[in-house]
Amino acid sequence: MIPIPAFSDNYLWLMVQGHQAVAVDPGDAAPVLAYLQQHNLTLSAILVTHHHSDHIGGVNVLLGQFNCPVYAPHNPVFDFPYQTVVEADEITLFGTTFKVLNVPGHTAIHVAYYGGNSLFCGDTLFGCGCGRIFDGSAEQLYVSLQKIAQLPDDTLVYCAHEYTLNNIRFALSVDPDNTALQARQQTDQKLRDQGLPTLPSTLKLEKATNPFLRCDTAALQEIANSSDKLTVFRMTRELKNNF
Repeated sequence: MIPIPAFSDNYLWLMVQGHQAVAVDPGDAAPVLAYLQQHNLTLSAILVTHHHSDHIGGVNVLLGQFNCPVYAPHNPVFDFPYQTVVEADEITLFGTTFKVLNVPGHTAIHVAYYGGNSLFCGDTLFGCGCGRIFDGSAEQLYVSLQKIAQLPDDTLVYCAHEYTLNNIRFALSVDPDNTALQARQQTDQKLRDQGLPTLPSTLKLEKATNPFLRCDTAALQEIANSSDKLTVFRMTRELKNNF
């Protein structure tokens, strides 16, 4: 998987096999086209997770250059041709079958793609964090994250933003005695110091360090003064909003 940096902190992920490529959430066509041209690649498909402009802004330009299918959840705001995908649909790309997961919360309409031990989760799950809630709900996002948490621990998590270090700083403020989190801060800081992405992470690492997947832990429940995991999640998301 190739991370193509865009805007201030996006990664536009590119799957490559031979001279073919698949773009995930191409919010900006220019860096994708530049990479394709530099490496003599043809775009064979586009995957879309949700409607925010930094995820779809480059789709029409790319379709003007390549005749390829676009897979996306049904959303009336999309102004490009696409094949609608829903929960449990399967898409085969480069011989790998990707299953569609319905993961609303960040937005009311949001999907992820899981296959080949890889998860393209858009803005639902981040490195040590999760997406802000726009037109979805906290309950939706909590359920979506729990669904993702059921995937195998060695799943590679391809998030759409480089938010990890800031998310770790927040996580340490609510889970300061977490030794796995402390170690992750050192490891990921070294990666960023070298200009390298902190992604993909693994689901095992997220479950050990990401507070939004740890609502059953004593540290977070004490802060929330509740053992109800949805209540803990709501509290943690609100604290992160104001961090």
